[in-house]
Amino acid sequence: MADHSHAHGHDDHGPAFHASLRDYVVGFILSVILTAIPFWLVMSGAIADHQTAGLVITAFAAVQIVVHMVYFLHMSGKVEGGWNLLALIFTGILVMILLSGTLWVMFHLNHNMMPVKMDGMG
Repeated sequence: MADHSHAHGHDDHGPAFHASLRDYVVGFILSVILTAIPFWLVMSGAIADHQTAGLVITAFAAVQIVVHMVYFLHMSGKVEGGWNLLALIFTGILVMILLSGTLWVMFHLNHNMMPVKMDGMG
């Protein structure tokens, strides 16, 4: 039997990514730093305003997600011809549409369905 995988283009995924120990150590150190800084911010009370502190911690969390995806999940445009990165972007867009649509519907339902207080009705 002949191998027909090349004829059908099944090996077009590009070169496999081989991470080095250095990549994992850099990812680990960045993860520890990106965890320690928000922990310190909360424990020391360095940011008095709770909303600002929440936004800063959320920003650190977003950066940490990117660090994990790059250093541990090896998401880049070079691996598998960029298909895993494209799938990630598509998923992110779908999640944003889902979240924004849900919040929009909930806000308008809350606004439109709230009972109107009438005179004499408690």
